[in-house]
Amino acid sequence: MSYTYQWLDVPWGDGDMGSWADRSPLHEAACQGRLLALRTLLEQGYPANRVTIDHVSPLHEACLSGHIACVRALLSAGADVNAANIDGVTPLYNCCSSGSVGCLELLLQNGAHMHAPHAHLPSPLHEACKRGKRSSLCVKSLLAHGADPDCQVSHLGSPLYVSCVHRQTACSEILLHRGASVNTGRGGDSPLHAAVRQESLDQVSVLLDYGADVNLRDSNNQRAVELAPPGGKTQQLLMTFDGSALSCVTVILSEMWHSIALWKLYFSQPLGPFQMFYLYF
Repeated sequence: MSYTYQWLDVPWGDGDMGSWADRSPLHEAACQGRLLALRTLLEQGYPANRVTIDHVSPLHEACLSGHIACVRALLSAGADVNAANIDGVTPLYNCCSSGSVGCLELLLQNGAHMHAPHAHLPSPLHEACKRGKRSSLCVKSLLAHGADPDCQVSHLGSPLYVSCVHRQTACSEILLHRGASVNTGRGGDSPLHAAVRQESLDQVSVLLDYGADVNLRDSNNQRAVELAPPGGKTQQLLMTFDGSALSCVTVILSEMWHSIALWKLYFSQPLGPFQMFYLYF
């Protein structure tokens, strides 16, 4: 038995919808994951690309809630995979917010852009890097599809810097393994500075293992060791890497890790003795 949805079928529908006047039943169905209702609305002629006053589409809603079946139905109905709201947020960005790698993969298969057209707009990779463990798979997927691990957003810095600010060690390890520059942060602030401020010992340890330069100074002319709580484990760890001789070693290690990661990224094969010798020298 078919059913025709009327305005009164939605919670706010009474002919005077006030602040919800621009939000359609299709948005609500996508948000709540009601696949049958969504398909019915599409069959009845509701446009898949209908947007609110803030340019939020039903696809934005489905991705933010992680409803992969609704995402698939909207894409099949012609939804714009790269639609951006007034803040520049795309459905792919919303997938990273929700940690839905299934929705993310589906969008990428349908032509979703991974990088924002302007440096000040939000980046899906940056968003995934601050959401933690549930979004670490999104980080892996974006990098596997060619996202730049060092892409910069003017007010956020690098993805690695964002993961350090938000204490997301798993995301930091993924980025570094895929070739992210260990010393590229935001302006004069390095990822190591950010990790030390957050008192994240695990994060600091990972950065040092990948060759972070302990002698870099931030905008206040301070090294990371000067930001660490006196006598704490973070300060002790940093002091073991302090000194000019060790600084040279960390720079060499940083360059070697970066070269090895780039080799794996572009050639997808392990390094042999000859390649290791070449990269070292």
